[in-house]
Amino acid sequence: MGDKETETESGYRVVYEKYWQDIKKRDPAEITAVRAVSYSSDTHQFNVIFFDEEYIADSVKETICRKADGHVPDVVATIVILNYLAYAQPLPESSPRWVSVKEIPGGMIFYAAFHKTAISVVIEAFGHQAGRLMTAARSLGGQAGPFGDTSVVFRAFPEVPLCVIVWEGDDEVKANATILYDPSIEFLLQSAICIDLGIYLAAQLKRLIQ
Repeated sequence: MGDKETETESGYRVVYEKYWQDIKKRDPAEITAVRAVSYSSDTHQFNVIFFDEEYIADSVKETICRKADGHVPDVVATIVILNYLAYAQPLPESSPRWVSVKEIPGGMIFYAAFHKTAISVVIEAFGHQAGRLMTAARSLGGQAGPFGDTSVVFRAFPEVPLCVIVWEGDDEVKANATILYDPSIEFLLQSAICIDLGIYLAAQLKRLIQ
């Protein structure tokens, strides 16, 4: 187990360093033109809103921290934020709608792992107490959605919505849940990072009720 964790951490470190290099090779104006972020040329810092909180991405120190208190997000959140900046490109015109992970290009190959590490976590946490989802969601900026027994729409970033839906179970009906994305996410994050984002959100929601 220890070797596997070390291998995972090493993999994240490689990705972390690559994304920072990709960001630093670009003109910050190219990123701010197509992302809901700001940049200070004096401090070489991007200001990024992630789940309703402001983070500072410092391209000199290659660090990310929450502006309010200096909290350093966990490695998954850090990678998601870096990918959001490094992968910045113009968004095509599209109509708002929701799609599952299976419908995101490249997402199908991740679905089994996504179900195990994200959807199953939501079912376990909220499948028999769906009302707790809205309570947990508020601190992440979630707003009530129109689906299932309970659903919440989050803004991972200002232009990146996710929707968590729970169908409550009982003695006769099995609980179910899903996490949906706007299809534009394929132009905002790479497929594997979309998966990481859903896993991160599920873990945060579970943490908030413990």
